[in-house]
Amino acid sequence: MAAPAKAAPEGALTGATDWVNAVSFSPNGQTVAAGSSQNSVLVWAANHRAHHRNIDDTELDPYCARRGFWFSHIGWMLRNYPSGEPDYSLVRDLERDPLVRWQHRFYLPLALSMNFGLPLAIGWAMGDIAGTFLLAGILRLVVSHHATFFINSLAHMWGLQPYTDDNTARDNGIVALLTYGEGYHNFHHMFAHDYRNGVRWWQWDPSKWFINAMRWLGLARNLKTVPWFKIQRALLDTQFRRAELQLAGQQPGRAHIEQLRRRVAEEYEAFCQAVSDWNRLREQWLADTKRAMIERWERSALQNQIKELEYGLQLQYRRMRRLRAQLG
Repeated sequence: MAAPAKAAPEGALTGATDWVNAVSFSPNGQTVAAGSSQNSVLVWAANHRAHHRNIDDTELDPYCARRGFWFSHIGWMLRNYPSGEPDYSLVRDLERDPLVRWQHRFYLPLALSMNFGLPLAIGWAMGDIAGTFLLAGILRLVVSHHATFFINSLAHMWGLQPYTDDNTARDNGIVALLTYGEGYHNFHHMFAHDYRNGVRWWQWDPSKWFINAMRWLGLARNLKTVPWFKIQRALLDTQFRRAELQLAGQQPGRAHIEQLRRRVAEEYEAFCQAVSDWNRLREQWLADTKRAMIERWERSALQNQIKELEYGLQLQYRRMRRLRAQLG
């Protein structure tokens, strides 16, 4: 049983930078982002897009999980590995943004002011400089960093793979709880351009809810989502491939196994037919949309021609009135 045309990962160069692009940039937002001490937006996005493009490649993936938990969690930052050098050719779109360039240029003073200056100022105002600096400065960074790093390590080693097992990414509800939804990493790597991570209504994904709230406030736009059919297709495709492996490991000739084999083949045939029907309907929808746009344009062009004729008649009417006036 050959697998159908696989639902390949989409937007593999965008990755989680939808989070970056979804909400309109502002100097305040860029300054606060520097407080996370995860490098500038430009460097972070370059590494993340390289991770999506080269996932599990031990030479090119900046925080490849196949190199072990320690490396993917924090080790990749402790030495200058060639894979960790940012490839700015992957972020040409972000380089065109003046605020991104500004934050990248002044990242060090921004990070120092947010992680040292602000906690010290708040501590001075509260009368407890040391305590505030240790809590709001040091402890905050340690906790937020390790929670974030779990996405690169645990979410590639521990969890479920409902959408694809072609890479190490996994859905992990515990990591999602610690990282505001980012732990649903198998979905994220399969459909990287989708602004959501937890696509199910019951999945904990405050990042999705926040971005959606920004959309309602007019601060985010053009949020991308995957058609539900494609999500179901990926789920089923994975199920069929795993069923095929399970059947291959069974002893042939047993009545129960042969019955299951026939049922799987029937389900697979129905699945392929559904995929074919969906592709046909989508092509028809695209053609209808294109035709409707052409018709709207033609109607618009026709209306413009009619208006030009009407305006020409108005001018002719005025000329005739002047001619009659001259005739007396």
